[in-house]
Amino acid sequence: MPKLYHSVLQLPDGIEKNRRYLIEARTRALPGVESAFAGDNGSFSIYFRDPEVLKLLPALLGRESRSVSRRPSREPESDPEAEARICKINALISLGGFALLEAVKRSFPVLFGKISLIRSAFVILISKEIIRNGASGLIREHSPNADTLTATAVIASILAGKPESSLSLLVLSNFAEMLSLSAAEKARKHISHLLGLKEKFIWKIVNGTVAKVRIDDVKAGDQVAVYLGEKISVDGVVISGSASVDQSSLTGEFVPVYKVPGDTVFAGTVVQSGQLVIEAHRVGDDTNLSRIVHMVENAQNRRAPVQNFADRLASMLVPISFIAAGLVYVTTKDVQRVLNMFFIDYSCGLRLSTATAISAAISRSAQIGVLVKGGNFIEHLSDVDTVILDKTGTITAGHPVVTGIITAPDADEEELVMLSAAAERNSSHPLSESILSYAEKRNITIPKNARTEAVVGRGIRASLSLPGGETSVLVGSRTFMDENRISGLSGLTIPEGAWNVFYVAKNGRIMGAVLIADPIRKDLKRAINRLRREGIDEILMLTGDSKQNAEAVTRQLDLDGYQSNMLPQDKANFIAGKQRGSRVLMVGDGINDAPALAYADIGVAMGGKSTDIALESADITITSDEPLKLPEVLKLSRRTMYLVRQNFAITIAVNSAALLLGALGKINPLLAATIHNASTVAVVLNSSRLLFEKMNIQKPRSSGEPLETDRQGPRF
Repeated sequence: MPKLYHSVLQLPDGIEKNRRYLIEARTRALPGVESAFAGDNGSFSIYFRDPEVLKLLPALLGRESRSVSRRPSREPESDPEAEARICKINALISLGGFALLEAVKRSFPVLFGKISLIRSAFVILISKEIIRNGASGLIREHSPNADTLTATAVIASILAGKPESSLSLLVLSNFAEMLSLSAAEKARKHISHLLGLKEKFIWKIVNGTVAKVRIDDVKAGDQVAVYLGEKISVDGVVISGSASVDQSSLTGEFVPVYKVPGDTVFAGTVVQSGQLVIEAHRVGDDTNLSRIVHMVENAQNRRAPVQNFADRLASMLVPISFIAAGLVYVTTKDVQRVLNMFFIDYSCGLRLSTATAISAAISRSAQIGVLVKGGNFIEHLSDVDTVILDKTGTITAGHPVVTGIITAPDADEEELVMLSAAAERNSSHPLSESILSYAEKRNITIPKNARTEAVVGRGIRASLSLPGGETSVLVGSRTFMDENRISGLSGLTIPEGAWNVFYVAKNGRIMGAVLIADPIRKDLKRAINRLRREGIDEILMLTGDSKQNAEAVTRQLDLDGYQSNMLPQDKANFIAGKQRGSRVLMVGDGINDAPALAYADIGVAMGGKSTDIALESADITITSDEPLKLPEVLKLSRRTMYLVRQNFAITIAVNSAALLLGALGKINPLLAATIHNASTVAVVLNSSRLLFEKMNIQKPRSSGEPLETDRQGPRF
């Protein structure tokens, strides 16, 4: 595998956030680029395998955002809703024209024969766009496309003196395209409607009075009030009040979270009970919600390899209809049978159904709080056979807690906690906080007069003035106790597999031990079992922690192996080696795992608390702390690719059968067009099923009640 390079560039001063996001998306789309993200300080970090990428970046960074091509179609900047509307108008016009001509034919057959030029001109007029695009494919791309086929059918019907026969094709084609575009657009916009802020007003606190103002008038630093049933419209910190907040639209967690002063809240979440006063930190396009919506919409435009394959296959199959038409004409001289060949093509079904499936999968993932940065990652995810998990912050919660207290026969547990907390009060050791938090939860008063001395690599020696006199306390490792000849150690039994043990001694005699561990995330074991049921061959763990702790976690979760005492670059190198025979998915916290996430075939950042960094560094982001979402999105990706292959088979089989029947003269052009367009609509709707199929994770609620326009807020 080519070597992975990393470069950090500086973006132009004053560049807007929206344009930064577009630059990220454009850069990630370059061949050889593994990851790219723009920091808030103007830095632009890029991981790539081809050094030639650096030559493309200056021009890329200097382009205006409006020059981005969002859709690889004949109308790169077209609006699908507008396209569907135009298709509907054209279908109604062609249907009306067809009905009028039929009425004239039946009532005034002589007149019908005399207006043949008018009939032909009318057909050419309403199909001029199709003829133009069909000719463009031949001239510019030197290859016929679906419009070339339809244009040929129109011209052939005119030359045969039956222009109205192609009107039926145009009616069915326009209606089918309208339905297909509507279904595809619904899939593309599903997540935007789910997450979008519909509120236009917000309660702002001005000089102690609550006033209703437009959301656009709120700035960072302002204080806003949110009441029962209302949607929070800013990212910020609660400064007063308390409330139960539904965060399902962002994280997919259906259980409301209780928020109190000091807690962080996000735009797009809903107050289910209580009320809050929030100091706004991010507003408008800066909110986490806006970034998520922007990222998901960008993901819709990042094509999966299977979409490119569908385009190539569709282009390869178009000439088949021309060849079949030529053979049928030479063999039968039957114009009706020739028109059958022109009225059927594979292109629409293959392209539209594939694009809809990928778009629906991205939107469905976002519904449950899993953000996929592009259709290519949906496809790559379906091929994964090896999962590698980081330990701290991914397998574990990343916050050590006291899991048990072991006391000597003559010791008091409350006194042991009080003395150890007093000794650790001013310590910088990362595990000290867990002891202090435990004492606080137990409502144990901690003496503040401890005089402490830290012994590097051993523990803490402390002296306290207590009612019983001067007390000497030691807190630290077993080696520390042995070196100070603490008595009673042999009578203390430590359970096997304990991760971190702090021994506590008072006046030369052991009092007991405090057991500390970083707890494994809830439901992680179930998530691992589900990954295995989805066909994952190997699940490994990488950690910078000790071998003893790594072994304990591996044994508890029944993993296939582990690597301990690893630095970030060691993790990246291990993944690079593993990729020689496997498709690797790496799950990390999105911070110090960035190199490993970049090396992996799919990088997944998990955890709501690392969302900002995860959005920048990983291919897929799980915005909550629910491990069960990992196997769920893996299952969704495989379901998506199954539907894509199913749609390929249906499209090719149905249209091939129609071609055969048309060549044999068993169907007429109208029925041929009906079969072709019905199959196209069917496969598009089949892809859209992904939006509505039931998933194992409960579907989050989408929105709260709208703000009342005539409400007078209370004073604070």
